[in-house]
Amino acid sequence: MNADIGKKLKIALGETRLLILGGQILLGFHLNGAFQSGFSKLPTISHDVHACAFFSLVCAVGLLIAPSMQHRIVEDGHTSLRILRVATRFADWALLPIGLGLAADLYIAVGFRFGPSWGIGIGVAMGSLAFFSWYGAEWLLRIGVRTKGEAMTAEGDTPLDERIEHMLTEARVLIPGAQALFGFQLAIFLTEPFGKLPELSQLIHVGATCCIAIAIVLLMSPAAFHRISYRGSNTEGFLRLGSRLEIAAAVPLAVGIPADFYVAVSQAVGPQIAALAAAAAAIILFVLWFAVPLVVRRCVLRARSDR
Repeated sequence: MNADIGKKLKIALGETRLLILGGQILLGFHLNGAFQSGFSKLPTISHDVHACAFFSLVCAVGLLIAPSMQHRIVEDGHTSLRILRVATRFADWALLPIGLGLAADLYIAVGFRFGPSWGIGIGVAMGSLAFFSWYGAEWLLRIGVRTKGEAMTAEGDTPLDERIEHMLTEARVLIPGAQALFGFQLAIFLTEPFGKLPELSQLIHVGATCCIAIAIVLLMSPAAFHRISYRGSNTEGFLRLGSRLEIAAAVPLAVGIPADFYVAVSQAVGPQIAALAAAAAAIILFVLWFAVPLVVRRCVLRARSDR
């Protein structure tokens, strides 16, 4: 049963990689779009839609990364039915803000060139298609399969090789999106509107770019350690090191994303509202990635000690 759950968890993490890359590309559009020359020509409603969609995509990224943090912090890389359910549930929830962001982006981009009627029509049509493809069709075809098994497997049940494979897969969940976002961040430095930003916003963007760079370095480090220091051997020491590096990488990621969210959204709705929204985004990420896993870990450890 544990091997079956481990196989399903690997598939779930692979699917999360697909979702987060798409979400981060849309996130990058929002960041980069705010510095294009045509952004200032957008109507006020488009600026508001841009800000709301940006916030929804930050939430989507938070939801998609959260299962990896719980797997590292709560389960210590062990396979359990609980973490499989968390990965499935959070991916399900994340599709909603991604669909909203997709529709909003099409409305902004198409509406800018062809008028608001075209923007609304195509945005609604593509958003409806996404929601039907991601929720409606699945609901119609649902056959009511239920996963059977224990709520929590024993700690020693998951083989070391499988735990390390999951850890490296989770690193691959985080790094493509971070790299895509990093590329957009670097491109912004070369845009003309960036030079017109207040000095504070420019410094915040520099700090955010450095945070994402730090996250990328930390996420790439387990592979380097595995090849150079451990010669490809799977050991408990490598697993602990890789898990700590992955958890540490989430910290600058949780700082860099809201920071650049502030810089981009302040272009649309002003610095005061942008600061409040960025603070809310940072809180959401830290709660999803650190606070909730730590609370769940405490509850799990207490439940185990009571057995």
